[in-house]
Amino acid sequence: MTLPTAGFSPDDEAQPPAPSQPAQPSPPVARPSLHAAGAASDVCPICGGTGYVLADVPVGHPDFGKALPCRCREKDRVQRRLAALHTISNVDTLVRLTFDTFIAEPTHLTPDKAYNLRRALETCIFFAESPDGWLLLSGAYGCGKTHLAASIANARLAMGEPALFMVVPDLLDHLRAAFNPHSTITYDNLFEQVRTAPLLILDDLGAQSSTPWAQEKLFQLLNYRYNARLATVITTNQRLEDLDPRIRSRLMDPSIVSHYTILAPDFRSGQNPGQSELSTLGFHREQTLENFDIRRPDLSGEDQITLRTVYAVCEEFAREPRGWLTLSGRSGAGKTHLAAAIANYVVSTSPNSVMFVVVPDLLDHLRAAFSPNANTSYDRRFDEIKRVPCLVLDDLGTESATPWAREKLFQLLNYRYNALLPTVITTTQAANEIEPWLRTRMLDVTRGQFCALDIPSYRRTRLKDEPSVAPRPKGRGRQQRD
Repeated sequence: MTLPTAGFSPDDEAQPPAPSQPAQPSPPVARPSLHAAGAASDVCPICGGTGYVLADVPVGHPDFGKALPCRCREKDRVQRRLAALHTISNVDTLVRLTFDTFIAEPTHLTPDKAYNLRRALETCIFFAESPDGWLLLSGAYGCGKTHLAASIANARLAMGEPALFMVVPDLLDHLRAAFNPHSTITYDNLFEQVRTAPLLILDDLGAQSSTPWAQEKLFQLLNYRYNARLATVITTNQRLEDLDPRIRSRLMDPSIVSHYTILAPDFRSGQNPGQSELSTLGFHREQTLENFDIRRPDLSGEDQITLRTVYAVCEEFAREPRGWLTLSGRSGAGKTHLAAAIANYVVSTSPNSVMFVVVPDLLDHLRAAFSPNANTSYDRRFDEIKRVPCLVLDDLGTESATPWAREKLFQLLNYRYNALLPTVITTTQAANEIEPWLRTRMLDVTRGQFCALDIPSYRRTRLKDEPSVAPRPKGRGRQQRD
């Protein structure tokens, strides 16, 4: 029990009575003052508006006679701290990001990805209601991580509880700026506020410059919060294995960290859903199975049978991608159309599952990933390609046959072969012209099919039918094909 003080200051300390004197009565209760504290209803009923109380403890107790801050003062202290955290937080710019404005089941998502996103929303709502431990949200750019993290912060603030939302690179900039002698807050004070915040939300971990100083500060921050078991939310688009090993080991501790991976594609992207930034499938969106011409009067009966057989194989593969499908034939025979048609069919039923890329472009992307200015590391880029659920490699064999290119293609295709990942390959090379290590995999009937589309070019047919083009020889023998 505590008693309100009257006429005490926080530095005053009452002395215990002398043994020969009778015990002194308890200090009088301070009466509310309408003039000192506004309306009577605004005066604290515990301290009577003085802000301090005397602890009801026996004589000899260390707190006997001391004026202690009342609980109403503690509430003010928390509010001041909340205001200080709010000043350095980024949450003001994200007030629109709430659980109510989050679209949990976009119409373009497949049922499994819609379920995954809805579960992510439910997980974050539960965490916002009772922050406990750490919540790690990982996923691709634009999948909704920041929206959910900001929603947690806004929900806590709406409850009157403190929450600090910081984008990691911005946080490091604030810490650097605090070293400036003209800074309104010292570095030590700022760092202490951040690391002891009741709820800290760090957005885009891994997006910062990986300098030794930045790594050290992040480790100190997260290690403190890890040991103190302070509620923390972290979002990242990085793989855990790409993070600082000291931080990674803490993020992988299931006793404190709940890790949720969001599978949705980039909501902000202008691409069709399901397309990687490497994919050029958008250039082939008009090439479908429905508009592929299998009735070509210029073909011999044998060639018509070949075309329809290959078309049937492609149609079956599109409906149920499994193993490898190699389309071999001369330029213009329709290989790219069929490969793109397969990709367009698959992406219509399973967004975010197909990558269509020309082989020379693929190798250029991998080379570019070695640049220090690259947005994505080489390892992550290569991992994205080799693990994509369905990969279409167009024009294999037209790339520069350097040892590095052969090595990368071997690593890529050998991984997909062993993992039984659906892969479509087009090439102008005949089977006996393909490198032995690849030919044996392409011709393995237990893993896929090799289709030789040995027919004349569609392009020659179109040129022949054009009235503005001079007539070509009528002979269509194999020796005249391009």
